Amino acid sequence: MKDWSISFAGCGFMGIYYLGAISCILERFPRFIEGASKIYGCSAGALMAAILTLGIPLGECLVSSLLPKDVPFKNYTGNKQILPEDAHVRASGRLCVSLTRVPDGKNLIVSEFSSRNDLIEVYFTHLPCPQRYVDGAASDNLPRCNENNTVTFSAYAGESDICPRGSILNFHEVRFNNVSIQVNSENVYRVTSTFFPPAPEAMAEICNSGYMDALRFLKENSKNIICL
Repeated sequence: MKDWSISFAGCGFMGIYYLGAISCILERFPRFIEGASKIYGCSAGALMAAILTLGIPLGECLVSSLLPKDVPFKNYTGNKQILPEDAHVRASGRLCVSLTRVPDGKNLIVSEFSSRNDLIEVYFTHLPCPQRYVDGAASDNLPRCNENNTVTFSAYAGESDICPRGSILNFHEVRFNNVSIQVNSENVYRVTSTFFPPAPEAMAEICNSGYMDALRFLKENSKNIICL
């Protein structure tokens, strides 16, 4: 694969799964991230995409994920000490976030940012204009997932490239705006955890699961990855 992109599905508080997955990839094959031409994301996935493109240390993001529940993750990451002053310059053209246009429900991918504040509005509030746009999960929760050169991440067991392993005996699946979700009890828990943050111990387990699932992906695709 000479040219590839990465896409992260929206998953709310399950975003801690991505921290585990990405820590594994950065540790074992950082070129997979460094060489990606585009990094797409929706909602919590857009936050992960921004973290990667801007080089924000994953350790700081992990700490913020374990803060008291009344301290939003987006506020901590948007702190001036964390977000580079030239963030909009570094993000433009590579970071791509999924938004939903309010009047007609159409999806929009934003990849150009005129200022640092513009970037913060798009990536951390998902509301560049409250009257015109809302979270992209309402229209496309896994942008560009159907393109052959896009490697997809999801915190739910399904057909994404990097995701929890589902049951091979379960053939029931639903799709939520392009995200494949297998119907089983484990995914019911994950979907619930999307909206209601798990306890710190459970979040640590989710993070570790992300690490192990990414490791499995790297091993199963070792021949293709060598060609990157």
